[in-house]
Amino acid sequence: MNKKKLESEYKKKIKLFTNYNKKYYDDSKPLVTDKEYDDLKNSILILESKYSFLNSENSPSKIIGFKPSKNFRKISHRVSMLSLANAFGKEDLINFEKKILNFLSKKKDFSLSYSAEPKIDGISASLIYKKGEFIIGLSRGDGKEGEDITANLATLQDIPKKIQSKDFPEEIDIRGEVFIQNSDFKNLKEKFANPRNAASGSLRQKNPDDTKKIPLKFIAYTFGFEKGLKTNNQTDFLKNLDNWGFKTNPLNKLVTGVDNLLINYSKIEKDRTKIDFDIDGIVYKINSFELQKRLGNVANSPRWAIAHKFSSNKAISKILNIEIQIGRTGALTPVAKIKPINIGGVIVSNATLHNEDEIDRKDIRIGDLATIERAGDVIPHILSVDKSKRDKKLSKFIFPKKCPSCGSKTIKEFNDITKKEDAVRRCSSEGYDCEKIAIEKLKHFVSKEAFNIEGFGKKIVENFWNLNLIKLPQDIFNLDFKKIENLEGWGRQSMENLKYAINLRKNISLERLIYSLGIRHIGLENAKILSKYFKSFSKFISFSNEVILDDILNIDGIGETQLKSIKKFFDNKVNLNILKQLQKILVVNDTVTKDKNGLLNEKTFMVTGKLNGISRAEVKSLIEENSGTSVSTVTKKLNYLIIGEKPTKKKLDKAKELKISIIDQSQFLKMLNITG
Repeated sequence: MNKKKLESEYKKKIKLFTNYNKKYYDDSKPLVTDKEYDDLKNSILILESKYSFLNSENSPSKIIGFKPSKNFRKISHRVSMLSLANAFGKEDLINFEKKILNFLSKKKDFSLSYSAEPKIDGISASLIYKKGEFIIGLSRGDGKEGEDITANLATLQDIPKKIQSKDFPEEIDIRGEVFIQNSDFKNLKEKFANPRNAASGSLRQKNPDDTKKIPLKFIAYTFGFEKGLKTNNQTDFLKNLDNWGFKTNPLNKLVTGVDNLLINYSKIEKDRTKIDFDIDGIVYKINSFELQKRLGNVANSPRWAIAHKFSSNKAISKILNIEIQIGRTGALTPVAKIKPINIGGVIVSNATLHNEDEIDRKDIRIGDLATIERAGDVIPHILSVDKSKRDKKLSKFIFPKKCPSCGSKTIKEFNDITKKEDAVRRCSSEGYDCEKIAIEKLKHFVSKEAFNIEGFGKKIVENFWNLNLIKLPQDIFNLDFKKIENLEGWGRQSMENLKYAINLRKNISLERLIYSLGIRHIGLENAKILSKYFKSFSKFISFSNEVILDDILNIDGIGETQLKSIKKFFDNKVNLNILKQLQKILVVNDTVTKDKNGLLNEKTFMVTGKLNGISRAEVKSLIEENSGTSVSTVTKKLNYLIIGEKPTKKKLDKAKELKISIIDQSQFLKMLNITG
């Protein structure tokens, strides 16, 4: 290739790289996968290494991230936030270690210890502390200066606002990752494409109160500027972070040698599906701070650290059809039905297409050959289609403008916050008028976090619907059990079990009832807040006048979006009738103000393993009702680990290591004076 062609090709790659950066860092809407981004980045670096005349100020060798948004004040980082070089296999790690040994003039037998830390796929943040007080919080920005997002970061419970520890440095920039757990993202997936986008978008809210409503987490892992830090290595620094009140990654490990790094890598990659947050690799850091200081940096990355990326599993298959699924809030989700194919040991026959915009952007058509990716616990999705092999007769996929279920008009709502149309198209029908929405609402009604009716699963909901046994929530409590007993696959015992399970749930808390109604934007936490406000079911049903509307808007945790959804729910006559019928059938317990002197006061609990006859949600509720606290990770602050069947070994081992009290279900109930 001649010089002009090389320069032209190089400029195209730089332009594409710049565009990818803007979409990823500034707009929080990545156009490609991490693998595609890394491939482009590496191809640019390879070209620059081969041809010295290729040079650009926008090259990945010179920049980090993207320039800070104009919406926030810019502040310079006291120590730059660098990016990391990537490794993709054993050879890359051997070369990484070889370069370090050469730089340090050490022989091959010199033992290097690494802090191996799983790389969370979130948003980097830097927290500036002076005399133990959190004063400023910055985004990464371009690495040199970041956005002042202090007010938004201050809403995160994981970020200590004041640290009293005597060994805490006089000044320090604590750095880490803001992210959303996959379990929390389930309630946000209709608004965001993935957890990372949700975290990024939430941190860029102009109003901190909007950020506060999102379940953001923070894990600390390093520092920038410091004055008075008395720690010699990364492992001890992580322990200090934990002692100072920061959360750290529970999978962090001290490892020696490349072979052991690979063993640890394989183990974590295999267990990715069990982790409640997205990780896209493992970061290896030379453990010794003295060696880190000697090694220094090269270009815009440290010489002493590297990110070992996980490989994404891909395969090519034919798109047989595109089906539209309808959720309980009316969201229309396209799903590609593909020719079954084995990806990473799993047979995949469905792939998510996210939304209408995704189909249009990638020009996905029925009959196309598509590249399917299944990475970790992420739902299989289509990366791209091979247009060069497309049959010319294949027509463009037209997203339905009418609901496939009820025929109502489909709409894209206008978002008052973003001033844009939502990416998700929805069925415009209300309440239970749309069959598919009604079925999904009933599935939600009987789900674990709602009524938790044992044995009443999704398939039974669908079956009973088709048999006209249930159409509305109150029908569940008025079932014809004699008819059920004679159904295929049923019998007297299974019928009696279902009858018992349903009758058992006729007594329910107000917060669970509110959550079970499936009001859009009202998750379990919002339901708790509303139950504390209304206190009784009768007051909740009487919701109507403007005075109450104004009062609700003043409740911490409830905003305009939630208020509109609640009002819309009560404006529907079918919903009002459902509430009146449920009031006749159920015993709804009033919400009692939390007793600060409860049996579990100032004690923290965590559950691992399957419990017998009681859900985790119920256990958490019991803990909170008795002034206790439920946590999600094993740390020194945990008082009791409650174990059921097949508990997670890592949690159990960690609890033993920290000498935390390990109890079973019966011991926990005894603490509450509950027998049985």
